[in-house]
Amino acid sequence: MAIPRVIRPLKHSSALRSARSAFSTTSTARTTSVTLKALGLDSYNLGVYNGEWSGNGDVVETVNPATGEVLGAVQQASGKDLDHTLQCATKAAKMWREVPAPKRGEIVRQMRNALSEKIEPLGRLVSLEMGKILPEGIGEVQEYVDIADYAVGLSRMLNGQVIPSERPGHMMMEMWNPLGVVGVISAFNFPVAVYGWNSALSLVCGNAVVWKGAPTTSLTSVAVTKILAEVLEANGLPGALCSLATGGADIGNQIAQDKRVNLVSFTGSTNVGRKVGLTVQERFGKSLLELGGNNAIIVHNDADIDLAVRSILFAAVGTAGQRCTTTRRLFLHEDIHDTFIERLIKAYGQIRVGNPLEAGILCGPLHTKAAVAAFKEGIADVKAQGGTIVHGGNVLSHLAGNFVEPTITSISHDAPVVHREIFAPILHTIKFSNINEAIEWNNEVGQGLSSSLFTTSPERIFNWIGPAGSDCGIVNVNIPTNGAEIGGAFGGEKETGGGRESGSTSWQQYMRRQTCTVNYSGMLPLAQGIKFE
Repeated sequence: MAIPRVIRPLKHSSALRSARSAFSTTSTARTTSVTLKALGLDSYNLGVYNGEWSGNGDVVETVNPATGEVLGAVQQASGKDLDHTLQCATKAAKMWREVPAPKRGEIVRQMRNALSEKIEPLGRLVSLEMGKILPEGIGEVQEYVDIADYAVGLSRMLNGQVIPSERPGHMMMEMWNPLGVVGVISAFNFPVAVYGWNSALSLVCGNAVVWKGAPTTSLTSVAVTKILAEVLEANGLPGALCSLATGGADIGNQIAQDKRVNLVSFTGSTNVGRKVGLTVQERFGKSLLELGGNNAIIVHNDADIDLAVRSILFAAVGTAGQRCTTTRRLFLHEDIHDTFIERLIKAYGQIRVGNPLEAGILCGPLHTKAAVAAFKEGIADVKAQGGTIVHGGNVLSHLAGNFVEPTITSISHDAPVVHREIFAPILHTIKFSNINEAIEWNNEVGQGLSSSLFTTSPERIFNWIGPAGSDCGIVNVNIPTNGAEIGGAFGGEKETGGGRESGSTSWQQYMRRQTCTVNYSGMLPLAQGIKFE
């Protein structure tokens, strides 16, 4: 887990001086200043919102991973701040649940428009603070816009169903009602989109939302919340509907433990997610877990090689390998293995690594120094476990930020390092001889998020997506493992956590199901023909 730089609990004036004094005069710093101003931010910001802005916890600086420069500082939530915020959110939820769902959708529509108006500076802030290239930063904000569009339509389709009753004069139906308060704990790699998936659906479903983003992307959390708060306040609605409590593991743990939080949506590592799930379950709360992914692509001998190479390049190198859906394992049929590796190495050789704001850059930095250390450890483990480095494998220490080379290895499918998710651009390549072997290897890891098969054979395609195929939550054909659309349910099986966000019936996780039977007969027939007279 990334450890942000903590200044100390400070009053606002002294924290402002401290944060400003850390700024350099480079062009990147000027870009930062313009970006913060466009989003209503400063070099010092309060990190708690519940209708009012405050913050009494540590002041944490966030750092540009491409330069090491301080971007700004956010005063995090204290335990008391979170307690008060949950009080406000609980009160707001009781009001919000009585608002008709289409009216709730209208508010989300306004939020969608407000986000769209700020898409460029907000996307730039994502690039500055998280490190992903600018097109990906803007694309992430667009994903929030898209899920807001989806949620607006959904607000008129939160349908239950009528169920035939076996008793005369009775009507049985299924109803969906709001949960109350949804706690969202999101990760650094998608500091806008993951919250958007949860927030947009939660709001149209009638819930209040309390958000704790990653401490290393706190500026983005504050920026998004400011945009949403303006919409709520303009409509005379309580700001606590979109509450924010920035902070570290202590705040996340408090959210998981608090009975006022009816659903905890957690995105992060499997190890931390396991603890969150257990904590929530101990109080019989609901949890939605989006955890690790050790995703694989299988390329069969009849595949479109050009399509596969381009897809793998994006899937393995995009976001510097820091997506939960990043391709980390590549299974190549023995007939095409050598030729494919040659093509892939050539494609990797054309990747430009550097400043994510610069045009033409395809791979930005890793998010933290700890991630660089994990990359180095992974490379060492590959060599120690009988693998070889086919391309890359080096830390780019001549650059100021957290840059590494996108790397290709050749190694056994069952090497321990292959079964470990390393959040970095390391692609393990493995040769296979038949499709059943490749599917077995795809399924042998602990995680079950995303997978893809490249083939032109209908038989293999339908076997792959059927009961004897991939055991992942996302099963693709002839497309990358990443870049999911918002219309489908996003999530995975096994150690990925089993949660589903975004489209399909994911909205049902943010509501409580009720089976209702209405007797309009004046009689009392019992089910199963029971007589009790």
